[in-house]
Amino acid sequence: MNSFKDKLNLKNLIITVIVSWMVLFVLVPNLMIVVTSFLTRDESNLISPVFTLNNYSRLIDPLYAKVVMHSFYMALVSTIICLFLGYPFAYFVAKIPVRWRPLMLFLVIVPFWTNSLIRTYGLKIVLGTQGVLNKILISIGIMETPIRIMYSETAVMIGLVYILLPFMILPLYSSIEKLDNVYIEAARDLGANKWQTICHVILPLTMPGIIGGCLLVLLPALGMFYISDLLGGARNLLIGNIIKSQVLNARDWPFGSATSIALTIAMALMLYVYYRTGKLLNKNVELE
Repeated sequence: MNSFKDKLNLKNLIITVIVSWMVLFVLVPNLMIVVTSFLTRDESNLISPVFTLNNYSRLIDPLYAKVVMHSFYMALVSTIICLFLGYPFAYFVAKIPVRWRPLMLFLVIVPFWTNSLIRTYGLKIVLGTQGVLNKILISIGIMETPIRIMYSETAVMIGLVYILLPFMILPLYSSIEKLDNVYIEAARDLGANKWQTICHVILPLTMPGIIGGCLLVLLPALGMFYISDLLGGARNLLIGNIIKSQVLNARDWPFGSATSIALTIAMALMLYVYYRTGKLLNKNVELE
C-alpha cells in the first residue's frame, strides 16, 4: 500500500513540475506577447498601456504585406523543392535492405548535431563569388567567370532547403515505410503502369507524410530570419526578419508582437488543415 502511495505521489510530483514548467516558460511568455500586441509603443518605456488595434492593421500596409507575401512565396517554393528532393530519397531509404536503413537515417540526422547558424555560415563559403561552387564550375570548364549567387532570392532558397530538407525526409520515410507492397502489386496485376501506380496508389497512401513534411518545412521557413540576413540581404526578407527588426532595431515591441501572433495564427490554421486532412484520409482508407 505504501509503495502504491509513493508511486502516486511521485507521479503527481512529476506532473506538477511539467505543468509548472509549461505554464512558466510557455503559457506566460505567450500571454505577454498577446497582451503586448494590443498596446501602444512608447519611446521612453517601450510600451504604453493604451489599447489599440493599430498594430494589426499595419500588417495589411502595402510595405509589410509585400514582405509577408514574398516570405510565403519563398517558403512555399523551398517546401516544393524539399518535397521533390526528399520524396525519392525517402522512398529509396524505405525500400533498401533493413540493415542499411539505420545508417541512411543516421546520415540524415547528423546535420542536426551542428548548429544551423554555423551551417549557414559554411554555406556562404560554398556559394560566394570566390567560393567552392564557383571554383569547381570554372575548373571543369562549365563557365569562365564566377556567377553571383550570394545575396539573392536563390541563395535564400538554397539555404532554406539545405537546413530544412531533413524535416521533409523523416515524415516521408515514416509514411512510405508503412506502405504495404500488396497495394502496389495489386495495381500492377490490374494493369497499371509505374506512373499510374505512383499517382493513384503510392502518393495517396503516403499523403499524411507529404502533408506533415510540407508543414514541418513551410512553417519554420517563414521565420528563419538569420538565413535571409546572411544569404539574402535586405531585398529578400522573411516574416522573421520583420519581427526581429521591430523588436531589436525599431524597438517597436507591440508591432513585433502583433506580427508574431499573426504568424502563430497562420501556423495554427495550417496545422488544423493538416489535422482535418489526416482525419479525412484515414476515413477514406477505412471506407475502402
